[in-house]
Amino acid sequence: MTIGIIGAMEEEITNILNDMNVVAAKNVLGLDFHLGTLNNSSHNIVLVRSGIGKVNAALCTQVLIDLFAVDAVINVGVAGAIDKNIKIGDIVISTDAVQHDFDTSALGDEPGVISRMDTSVFPADAHLIEVAKKVVSDIGFPVYEGRIASGDQFVSDPAVKERIAKLFDPVCCEMEGAAIAHACYLNKIPFVIIRAISDNAAEGSDVNYERFFREAAVTAGRIIKNMIAEI
Repeated sequence: MTIGIIGAMEEEITNILNDMNVVAAKNVLGLDFHLGTLNNSSHNIVLVRSGIGKVNAALCTQVLIDLFAVDAVINVGVAGAIDKNIKIGDIVISTDAVQHDFDTSALGDEPGVISRMDTSVFPADAHLIEVAKKVVSDIGFPVYEGRIASGDQFVSDPAVKERIAKLFDPVCCEMEGAAIAHACYLNKIPFVIIRAISDNAAEGSDVNYERFFREAAVTAGRIIKNMIAEI
């Protein structure tokens, strides 16, 4: 089995890369894809930093599928909580993903609806969800399941968070997951999104993000390393 692992930023993949047995690397579209193994698992791993935003994430996912023939995709990183019960340092595992900034309402669609597609809500793989839940529980972090909302904006305004919460009812918000989910859905590739919470809905993101981002990224990497051993 070949598993693609995507992080948007360097901090989100560094701890995984440091523990990988890298046997090859290939640069495609300016992205460095690292091929190897992890935690003595028999699975092949392709680890890559996609860059920030939905277009980067979707392109990266398609390369993983087309050139590296991955059998599953795990997207790891950090996010801001929308659900007020979720605290900094908690872990969110996707049940599905939507794009909160997709808006063709002028044409009669609801916000978030992607015109002329059979769905705009992309469900994560049930088995990968269960593996992620087990790993997070074993490590001892609080874990939540729910919808992840993605958009090409860093959301720090409480009013914007409230709008996203009202329209889409997600547990957290970030900038890549739904694009990865969209690409996986069209290619019939199982996926899961895992997010460590770096800021919450109670305070502005600018207050917490710099302080907690690196710690959350390390946590997310630790979860991935343990997941590979369980899949």
